[in-house]
This record gives sequence, structure tokens and C-alpha cells, in this order.
Amino acid sequence: MKTSPADDLGFTHRVRKDGSVEVRHYGRLAATLRNQAASEFVDEVQSLDFAEAQQLMARLTGNYKHGNERFAREHPRNRP
Repeated sequence: MKTSPADDLGFTHRVRKDGSVEVRHYGRLAATLRNQAASEFVDEVQSLDFAEAQQLMARLTGNYKHGNERFAREHPRNRP
């Protein structure tokens, strides 16, 4: 399966020796998952493709669409 550049949101993850998981966004630490959250993340990410894993990490770190983008576009400050 090919991935497009649009699928890459810049997230990577690494499982540490102690079982915790580091989620990085463009190389900077964005979140650390420990205990049950880490094990659930590892189980879930193994069954996902690249694009789905990127979306999962975006949701976990809070770096995800918040639902107000449409309203922000209509704000007078953001109009041309």
C-alpha cells in the first residue's frame, strides 16, 4: 500500500524498554504514554496502516482538528 505525502502528519512513536511509548511530532516529544494506555496504543497501532496510525497519534497528542476551523475561516480577521 502506497502512502501519499498528505498522509504524513509528522508523527513517530517509540516503545521504551520500560513499556512506555514516546510519541513525537517532527522529532519533538509530544506525548508519553504509560501503563495501560501504552499497551493499548501498541496493540492498536500494530493493526493500522500508516495514515490511520498518523491520525491516531494526532488524536492522542491533541494536535487534531478541533471543529472550529469553519468558523475561524468566516471571522472578519481572517477574510481577505
